[in-house]
Amino acid sequence: MIWYGSKSMKILVINCGSSSLKYQLIDTATETALASGLIERLGEPRGILTHKNRPGTADESQTVREEPIPDHEAGLRLAQAVMADPVAGVLSNASDIQAVGHRVVHGGEAFQASARIDAEAMAAIEKTIPLAPLHNPANLTGIRVARELFPDAPQVAVFDTAFHQTMPPKAYHYALPYAYYEEMGVRRYGFHGTSHKYVAAEAAKQLKRPIGELNLVTAHLGSGASICAIEKGRSVDTTMGMTPLGGVIMGTRVGNIDPGVVMYIARQKGFSVAEIDRVLQKESGLKGICGSNDMRDIHARAAAGDERARLAEEMFIHRIRQYMGAYFFALGRVDALVFTAGIGEHDPLTREKCCQGLEPYGVVVDQEKNQAGRGEARRVSAPESAVKVLVIPTNEELEIARQTVEVLNA
Repeated sequence: MIWYGSKSMKILVINCGSSSLKYQLIDTATETALASGLIERLGEPRGILTHKNRPGTADESQTVREEPIPDHEAGLRLAQAVMADPVAGVLSNASDIQAVGHRVVHGGEAFQASARIDAEAMAAIEKTIPLAPLHNPANLTGIRVARELFPDAPQVAVFDTAFHQTMPPKAYHYALPYAYYEEMGVRRYGFHGTSHKYVAAEAAKQLKRPIGELNLVTAHLGSGASICAIEKGRSVDTTMGMTPLGGVIMGTRVGNIDPGVVMYIARQKGFSVAEIDRVLQKESGLKGICGSNDMRDIHARAAAGDERARLAEEMFIHRIRQYMGAYFFALGRVDALVFTAGIGEHDPLTREKCCQGLEPYGVVVDQEKNQAGRGEARRVSAPESAVKVLVIPTNEELEIARQTVEVLNA
Protein backbone atom coordinates (compact mmCIF):
# COMPACT_ATOMS: atom_id res chain seq x y z
CA MET A 1 0.00 0.00 0.00
CA ILE A 2 1.22 3.52 -0.80
CA TRP A 3 1.67 5.62 2.34
CA TYR A 4 0.41 8.95 1.12
CA GLY A 5 1.61 10.84 4.18
CA SER A 6 5.24 9.79 3.69
CA LYS A 7 6.07 12.67 1.35
CA SER A 8 4.79 15.97 0.12
CA MET A 9 1.60 15.62 -1.89
CA LYS A 10 -0.11 18.08 -4.17
CA ILE A 11 -3.85 17.74 -3.60
CA LEU A 12 -6.39 19.55 -5.74
CA VAL A 13 -9.44 20.55 -3.70
CA ILE A 14 -12.61 21.18 -5.72
CA ASN A 15 -15.86 22.86 -4.67
CA CYS A 16 -18.25 22.64 -7.59
CA GLY A 17 -21.40 24.78 -7.74
CA SER A 18 -24.15 24.80 -10.34
CA SER A 19 -22.59 27.67 -12.34
CA SER A 20 -19.25 28.13 -10.60
CA LEU A 21 -16.19 26.18 -9.57
CA LYS A 22 -13.71 26.92 -6.78
CA TYR A 23 -10.40 25.13 -6.50
CA GLN A 24 -7.23 25.14 -4.47
CA LEU A 25 -3.98 23.27 -4.93
CA ILE A 26 -2.46 22.39 -1.56
CA ASP A 27 1.02 21.16 -0.69
CA THR A 28 0.45 18.77 2.22
CA ALA A 29 4.05 19.04 3.47
CA THR A 30 3.67 22.73 4.32
CA GLU A 31 -0.15 22.82 4.36
CA THR A 32 -0.04 25.89 2.15
CA ALA A 33 -1.93 26.78 -1.01
CA LEU A 34 0.21 26.74 -4.15
CA ALA A 35 -2.70 28.10 -6.18
CA SER A 36 -6.37 28.94 -5.85
CA GLY A 37 -9.07 29.99 -8.23
CA LEU A 38 -12.69 30.80 -8.87
CA ILE A 39 -14.47 30.16 -12.16
CA GLU A 40 -17.78 31.97 -12.53
CA ARG A 41 -20.58 32.17 -15.10
CA LEU A 42 -20.15 28.67 -16.47
CA GLY A 43 -22.31 28.21 -19.56
CA GLU A 44 -22.69 31.94 -20.13
CA PRO A 45 -21.20 33.88 -23.07
CA ARG A 46 -18.66 35.57 -20.79
CA GLY A 47 -17.09 33.24 -18.26
CA ILE A 48 -14.52 34.53 -15.76
CA LEU A 49 -11.50 32.75 -14.29
CA THR A 50 -9.73 34.46 -11.39
CA HIS A 51 -6.59 32.50 -10.54
CA LYS A 52 -3.91 33.18 -7.92
CA ASN A 53 -0.50 31.59 -7.58
CA ARG A 54 0.80 31.31 -4.00
CA PRO A 55 -2.17 33.21 -2.53
CA GLY A 56 -1.62 35.13 0.68
CA THR A 57 2.15 35.29 0.30
CA ALA A 58 4.58 38.00 -0.80
CA ASP A 59 4.92 36.09 -4.10
CA GLU A 60 1.20 36.14 -4.88
CA SER A 61 0.31 36.73 -8.53
CA GLN A 62 -3.10 36.91 -10.16
CA THR A 63 -4.43 35.94 -13.56
CA VAL A 64 -7.89 36.94 -14.79
CA ARG A 65 -9.30 35.50 -17.99
CA GLU A 66 -12.65 36.29 -19.56
CA GLU A 67 -13.83 33.90 -22.24
CA PRO A 68 -16.70 31.49 -22.88
CA ILE A 69 -16.45 28.56 -20.47
CA PRO A 70 -19.27 26.25 -21.58
CA ASP A 71 -19.26 23.74 -18.74
CA HIS A 72 -17.43 22.35 -15.71
CA GLU A 73 -15.12 20.20 -17.83
CA ALA A 74 -13.99 23.24 -19.81
CA GLY A 75 -13.55 25.19 -16.57
CA LEU A 76 -11.43 22.51 -14.92
CA ARG A 77 -9.35 22.10 -18.07
CA LEU A 78 -8.75 25.85 -18.10
CA ALA A 79 -7.72 25.80 -14.44
CA GLN A 80 -5.36 22.90 -15.14
CA ALA A 81 -3.81 24.79 -18.06
CA VAL A 82 -3.24 27.92 -15.96
CA MET A 83 -1.67 25.91 -13.12
CA ALA A 84 0.63 24.15 -15.62
CA ASP A 85 1.54 27.30 -17.58
CA PRO A 86 5.22 26.90 -18.61
CA VAL A 87 6.07 30.45 -17.54
CA ALA A 88 3.89 31.23 -14.52
CA GLY A 89 2.42 27.88 -13.52
CA VAL A 90 2.93 25.88 -10.32
CA LEU A 91 2.72 22.45 -11.98
CA SER A 92 4.99 20.84 -14.54
CA ASN A 93 2.10 18.67 -15.80
CA ALA A 94 -1.24 17.22 -14.73
CA SER A 95 0.41 14.16 -13.18
CA ASP A 96 1.81 16.42 -10.44
CA ILE A 97 -1.68 16.35 -8.92
CA GLN A 98 -1.52 13.25 -6.76
CA ALA A 99 -5.05 13.28 -5.33
CA VAL A 100 -8.29 15.22 -5.61
CA GLY A 101 -10.54 16.10 -2.67
CA HIS A 102 -14.14 17.09 -3.38
CA ARG A 103 -16.49 19.06 -1.20
CA VAL A 104 -19.89 17.32 -1.22
CA VAL A 105 -22.67 19.11 0.62
CA HIS A 106 -24.85 16.18 1.71
CA GLY A 107 -23.86 12.64 2.57
CA GLY A 108 -27.11 11.66 4.25
CA GLU A 109 -26.78 8.69 6.60
CA ALA A 110 -24.81 6.75 4.00
CA PHE A 111 -21.55 8.56 4.80
CA GLN A 112 -20.39 8.75 8.40
CA ALA A 113 -17.01 10.06 7.25
CA SER A 114 -15.11 11.08 4.13
CA ALA A 115 -14.88 8.35 1.51
CA ARG A 116 -12.73 7.28 -1.41
CA ILE A 117 -14.72 7.69 -4.60
CA ASP A 118 -15.54 4.59 -6.60
CA ALA A 119 -18.62 3.38 -8.46
CA GLU A 120 -20.34 2.39 -5.20
CA ALA A 121 -19.68 5.79 -3.61
CA MET A 122 -20.91 7.59 -6.72
CA ALA A 123 -24.16 5.61 -6.62
CA ALA A 124 -24.62 6.40 -2.91
CA ILE A 125 -24.08 10.13 -3.51
CA GLU A 126 -26.63 9.97 -6.35
CA LYS A 127 -29.19 8.64 -3.87
CA THR A 128 -28.69 11.70 -1.63
CA ILE A 129 -29.71 14.15 -4.37
CA PRO A 130 -33.29 14.53 -3.00
CA LEU A 131 -31.73 15.78 0.26
CA ALA A 132 -29.66 18.47 -1.50
CA PRO A 133 -31.14 18.97 -4.99
CA LEU A 134 -29.37 22.31 -5.55
CA HIS A 135 -25.90 21.21 -4.48
CA ASN A 136 -25.21 17.48 -4.83
CA PRO A 137 -25.80 17.29 -8.62
CA ALA A 138 -23.15 19.99 -9.14
CA ASN A 139 -20.79 18.24 -6.71
CA LEU A 140 -21.25 15.01 -8.69
CA THR A 141 -20.51 16.83 -11.94
CA GLY A 142 -17.21 18.03 -10.48
CA ILE A 143 -16.34 14.49 -9.42
CA ARG A 144 -17.09 13.03 -12.87
CA VAL A 145 -15.06 15.69 -14.66
CA ALA A 146 -12.09 15.37 -12.29
CA ARG A 147 -12.04 11.58 -12.68
CA GLU A 148 -11.80 12.04 -16.44
CA LEU A 149 -9.10 14.72 -16.29
CA PHE A 150 -7.01 13.09 -13.56
CA PRO A 151 -7.60 9.34 -14.05
CA ASP A 152 -4.49 8.33 -12.11
CA ALA A 153 -5.21 10.51 -9.08
CA PRO A 154 -7.31 8.94 -6.30
CA GLN A 155 -10.42 10.99 -5.51
CA VAL A 156 -12.02 11.53 -2.12
CA ALA A 157 -15.42 12.99 -1.16
CA VAL A 158 -15.56 15.11 2.00
CA PHE A 159 -19.10 15.75 3.21
CA ASP A 160 -20.40 18.85 5.00
CA THR A 161 -22.72 16.59 7.00
CA ALA A 162 -20.31 13.82 8.04
CA PHE A 163 -18.87 15.48 11.16
CA HIS A 164 -22.37 15.71 12.65
CA GLN A 165 -23.14 12.01 12.20
CA THR A 166 -22.04 11.51 15.81
CA MET A 167 -25.12 13.40 17.05
CA PRO A 168 -27.30 11.13 19.22
CA PRO A 169 -30.83 10.27 18.07
CA LYS A 170 -32.36 12.62 20.67
CA ALA A 171 -30.57 15.49 18.91
CA TYR A 172 -31.19 14.59 15.27
CA HIS A 173 -34.79 13.37 15.23
CA TYR A 174 -37.75 15.64 14.55
CA ALA A 175 -41.00 15.13 16.47
CA LEU A 176 -42.75 14.05 13.27
CA PRO A 177 -44.30 10.68 12.40
CA TYR A 178 -41.36 8.27 12.66
CA ALA A 179 -42.26 6.80 9.29
CA TYR A 180 -41.04 9.99 7.60
CA TYR A 181 -37.56 9.27 8.91
CA GLU A 182 -37.72 5.63 7.83
CA GLU A 183 -39.18 6.32 4.38
CA MET A 184 -37.60 9.65 3.41
CA GLY A 185 -34.68 10.23 5.75
CA VAL A 186 -36.33 13.23 7.42
CA ARG A 187 -34.00 14.17 10.29
CA ARG A 188 -31.43 16.79 11.24
CA TYR A 189 -28.07 16.38 9.49
CA GLY A 190 -26.22 19.64 10.16
CA PHE A 191 -23.80 21.46 7.86
CA HIS A 192 -20.50 23.37 7.94
CA GLY A 193 -19.09 20.16 9.42
CA THR A 194 -15.75 20.56 7.64
CA SER A 195 -15.31 24.01 9.19
CA HIS A 196 -16.42 22.96 12.67
CA LYS A 197 -14.04 19.98 12.62
CA TYR A 198 -11.13 22.12 11.44
CA VAL A 199 -11.52 24.87 14.04
CA ALA A 200 -12.05 22.32 16.81
CA ALA A 201 -8.70 20.72 15.98
CA GLU A 202 -7.03 24.13 15.79
CA ALA A 203 -8.58 25.10 19.15
CA ALA A 204 -6.99 22.02 20.70
CA LYS A 205 -3.61 23.20 19.37
CA GLN A 206 -4.18 26.68 20.77
CA LEU A 207 -5.12 25.28 24.17
CA LYS A 208 -2.32 22.67 24.05
CA ARG A 209 -4.72 19.92 25.04
CA PRO A 210 -5.90 16.72 23.30
CA ILE A 211 -9.13 17.24 21.36
CA GLY A 212 -10.54 14.18 23.11
CA GLU A 213 -10.48 16.05 26.43
CA LEU A 214 -12.22 19.21 25.24
CA ASN A 215 -15.79 20.45 25.21
CA LEU A 216 -16.23 23.29 22.72
CA VAL A 217 -18.92 25.54 21.31
CA THR A 218 -17.92 26.58 17.79
CA ALA A 219 -19.68 29.44 16.01
CA HIS A 220 -19.31 29.55 12.21
CA LEU A 221 -20.73 33.00 11.52
CA GLY A 222 -20.80 34.14 7.92
CA SER A 223 -23.44 34.67 5.26
CA GLY A 224 -24.43 31.15 6.25
CA ALA A 225 -24.14 30.55 9.97
CA SER A 226 -24.25 27.60 12.34
CA ILE A 227 -23.20 26.76 15.87
CA CYS A 228 -21.98 23.36 17.04
CA ALA A 229 -21.69 21.66 20.43
CA ILE A 230 -18.57 19.47 20.46
CA GLU A 231 -18.02 16.97 23.27
CA LYS A 232 -14.58 15.36 23.41
CA GLY A 233 -13.99 16.10 19.74
CA ARG A 234 -17.38 14.82 18.54
CA SER A 235 -20.36 16.84 17.35
CA VAL A 236 -23.32 16.22 19.65
CA ASP A 237 -25.61 18.98 18.38
CA THR A 238 -25.71 21.75 15.80
CA THR A 239 -28.12 24.46 14.75
CA MET A 240 -28.79 23.60 11.11
CA GLY A 241 -31.24 20.83 10.43
CA MET A 242 -32.22 18.69 7.47
CA THR A 243 -31.23 21.62 5.27
CA PRO A 244 -28.96 24.66 5.78
CA LEU A 245 -32.08 26.80 6.28
CA GLY A 246 -32.56 26.18 10.00
CA GLY A 247 -30.86 27.53 13.12
CA VAL A 248 -29.59 31.06 13.66
CA ILE A 249 -30.56 34.04 11.49
CA MET A 250 -28.33 34.26 8.42
CA GLY A 251 -27.62 36.72 5.64
CA THR A 252 -30.68 35.89 3.55
CA ARG A 253 -31.96 32.73 5.29
CA VAL A 254 -34.66 32.82 7.93
CA GLY A 255 -33.21 30.37 10.45
CA ASN A 256 -35.64 28.63 12.79
CA ILE A 257 -39.28 29.66 12.40
CA ASP A 258 -42.67 28.44 13.61
CA PRO A 259 -43.88 26.20 10.73
CA GLY A 260 -47.34 27.70 11.18
CA VAL A 261 -45.99 31.03 9.97
CA VAL A 262 -44.95 29.43 6.68
CA MET A 263 -48.43 27.94 6.16
CA TYR A 264 -50.08 31.24 7.07
CA ILE A 265 -47.98 33.20 4.55
CA ALA A 266 -48.62 30.59 1.86
CA ARG A 267 -52.39 30.84 2.36
CA GLN A 268 -52.50 34.63 2.63
CA LYS A 269 -50.21 35.27 -0.35
CA GLY A 270 -51.22 32.28 -2.44
CA PHE A 271 -47.56 31.27 -2.69
CA SER A 272 -46.41 27.99 -4.21
CA VAL A 273 -43.79 25.81 -2.53
CA ALA A 274 -41.15 27.29 -4.85
CA GLU A 275 -42.17 30.83 -3.93
CA ILE A 276 -42.08 30.06 -0.22
CA ASP A 277 -38.64 28.48 -0.69
CA ARG A 278 -37.42 31.65 -2.42
CA VAL A 279 -38.65 33.86 0.41
CA LEU A 280 -37.14 31.73 3.17
CA GLN A 281 -33.82 31.16 1.39
CA LYS A 282 -33.14 34.45 -0.40
CA GLU A 283 -35.36 37.21 0.95
CA SER A 284 -35.26 36.65 4.70
CA GLY A 285 -32.61 36.78 7.44
CA LEU A 286 -30.73 40.04 7.90
CA LYS A 287 -31.69 41.13 4.40
CA GLY A 288 -35.37 40.60 5.10
CA ILE A 289 -35.24 42.65 8.30
CA CYS A 290 -33.24 45.68 7.15
CA GLY A 291 -32.52 45.28 3.43
CA SER A 292 -28.83 44.37 3.81
CA ASN A 293 -26.99 41.14 4.54
CA ASP A 294 -23.59 42.80 5.05
CA MET A 295 -22.90 43.04 8.77
CA ARG A 296 -20.43 45.91 8.26
CA ASP A 297 -23.18 47.97 6.65
CA ILE A 298 -25.66 46.94 9.35
CA HIS A 299 -23.32 47.99 12.17
CA ALA A 300 -22.70 51.38 10.52
CA ARG A 301 -26.39 52.01 9.97
CA ALA A 302 -27.27 50.93 13.52
CA ALA A 303 -24.62 53.26 14.95
CA ALA A 304 -26.13 56.11 12.89
CA GLY A 305 -29.57 55.50 14.40
CA ASP A 306 -31.21 53.24 11.78
CA GLU A 307 -33.81 51.31 13.81
CA ARG A 308 -34.24 48.46 11.35
CA ALA A 309 -30.49 47.90 11.16
CA ARG A 310 -30.31 47.93 14.96
CA LEU A 311 -33.16 45.41 15.10
CA ALA A 312 -31.35 43.12 12.65
CA GLU A 313 -28.16 43.38 14.69
CA GLU A 314 -29.97 42.67 17.96
CA MET A 315 -31.94 39.72 16.55
CA PHE A 316 -28.78 38.17 15.10
CA ILE A 317 -26.95 38.41 18.43
CA HIS A 318 -29.99 37.25 20.42
CA ARG A 319 -30.39 34.04 18.41
CA ILE A 320 -26.67 33.24 18.63
CA ARG A 321 -26.72 33.69 22.41
CA GLN A 322 -29.80 31.46 22.69
CA TYR A 323 -27.95 28.58 21.06
CA MET A 324 -24.71 29.28 22.92
CA GLY A 325 -26.61 29.06 26.20
CA ALA A 326 -28.39 25.88 25.16
CA TYR A 327 -25.11 24.22 24.22
CA PHE A 328 -23.37 25.34 27.41
CA PHE A 329 -26.09 23.54 29.36
CA ALA A 330 -26.13 20.51 27.05
CA LEU A 331 -22.36 20.02 27.41
CA GLY A 332 -22.29 20.72 31.13
CA ARG A 333 -18.73 22.04 30.93
CA VAL A 334 -17.29 24.21 28.18
CA ASP A 335 -13.55 24.73 27.77
CA ALA A 336 -13.67 27.21 24.91
CA LEU A 337 -16.00 29.25 22.74
CA VAL A 338 -14.64 29.51 19.19
CA PHE A 339 -15.60 32.15 16.60
CA THR A 340 -14.87 31.56 12.92
CA ALA A 341 -15.90 32.46 9.32
CA GLY A 342 -16.35 35.97 7.91
CA ILE A 343 -18.30 37.60 10.76
CA GLY A 344 -16.85 35.41 13.48
CA GLU A 345 -13.27 36.16 12.45
CA HIS A 346 -13.49 39.83 11.43
CA ASP A 347 -16.27 41.40 13.51
CA PRO A 348 -15.13 42.26 17.06
CA LEU A 349 -18.42 44.02 17.84
CA THR A 350 -20.44 40.87 17.19
CA ARG A 351 -18.05 38.82 19.33
CA GLU A 352 -18.26 41.39 22.12
CA LYS A 353 -22.05 41.45 22.11
CA CYS A 354 -22.31 37.65 21.94
CA CYS A 355 -20.24 37.41 25.15
CA GLN A 356 -21.59 40.48 26.95
CA GLY A 357 -22.79 39.82 30.50
CA LEU A 358 -21.58 36.21 30.55
CA GLU A 359 -18.93 36.77 33.21
CA PRO A 360 -20.98 34.84 35.84
CA TYR A 361 -20.78 31.84 33.49
CA GLY A 362 -17.01 32.03 33.14
CA VAL A 363 -16.80 33.99 29.86
CA VAL A 364 -14.66 37.13 30.14
CA VAL A 365 -13.51 38.89 26.96
CA ASP A 366 -10.40 41.07 26.92
CA GLN A 367 -11.58 44.09 24.94
CA GLU A 368 -8.12 45.06 23.77
CA LYS A 369 -7.34 41.56 22.50
CA ASN A 370 -10.78 41.34 20.89
CA GLN A 371 -10.10 44.48 18.86
CA ALA A 372 -6.53 43.52 17.91
CA GLY A 373 -5.22 40.99 15.44
CA ARG A 374 -6.42 39.92 12.04
CA GLY A 375 -5.98 36.74 10.08
CA GLU A 376 -4.41 34.54 12.75
CA ALA A 377 -5.68 32.17 15.40
CA ARG A 378 -5.72 33.94 18.75
CA ARG A 379 -7.17 34.02 22.24
CA VAL A 380 -9.38 37.05 22.99
CA SER A 381 -10.49 36.10 26.49
CA ALA A 382 -9.06 37.64 29.65
CA PRO A 383 -6.60 35.56 31.75
CA GLU A 384 -9.25 35.00 34.43
CA SER A 385 -11.83 33.65 31.93
CA ALA A 386 -12.65 30.03 32.82
CA VAL A 387 -14.06 29.54 29.32
CA LYS A 388 -11.44 30.53 26.77
CA VAL A 389 -12.70 32.64 23.86
CA LEU A 390 -10.82 31.97 20.62
CA VAL A 391 -10.89 33.43 17.12
CA ILE A 392 -9.74 30.84 14.59
CA PRO A 393 -9.81 31.48 10.82
CA THR A 394 -11.44 28.52 9.16
CA ASN A 395 -9.74 26.71 6.30
CA GLU A 396 -12.16 24.23 4.79
CA GLU A 397 -9.92 23.55 1.78
CA LEU A 398 -7.03 22.54 4.04
CA GLU A 399 -9.36 20.35 6.09
CA ILE A 400 -10.56 18.65 2.89
CA ALA A 401 -6.91 18.03 1.93
CA ARG A 402 -6.17 16.62 5.40
CA GLN A 403 -9.17 14.30 5.25
CA THR A 404 -8.19 13.23 1.74
CA VAL A 405 -4.80 12.09 3.07
CA GLU A 406 -6.48 10.34 6.02
CA VAL A 407 -8.80 8.39 3.73
CA LEU A 408 -5.99 7.36 1.39
CA ASN A 409 -3.90 6.15 4.32
CA ALA A 410 -6.74 4.25 5.98
